[in-house]
Amino acid sequence: MPLTFRKSFRILPGVRLNINKRSWSITAGGGKGPRYTRSSTGRRTTSVDLPGPFGWRRTRTERRR
Repeated sequence: MPLTFRKSFRILPGVRLNINKRSWSITAGGGKGPRYTRSSTGRRTTSVDLPGPFGWRRTRTERRR
C-alpha cells in the first residue's frame, strides 16, 4: 500500500487549507450549505450534501495557459 500525504488546516471558521503531495486547495462553506473548493491545479468543485445517502457535486477544470 503506497504512502500518501494530506494535511488540512482550519484558517478561519468555515475555511480550510488542504495540502497534499502535488497541490493545495482552499475549501469554503460546508455545514448545512454548499461547499466550494478551488485548487492550485485549476479545479473548481461545488458540492452539496443532501439528506440521506444523496449528494450533488459539480467539478470544473480550467485550462492553464
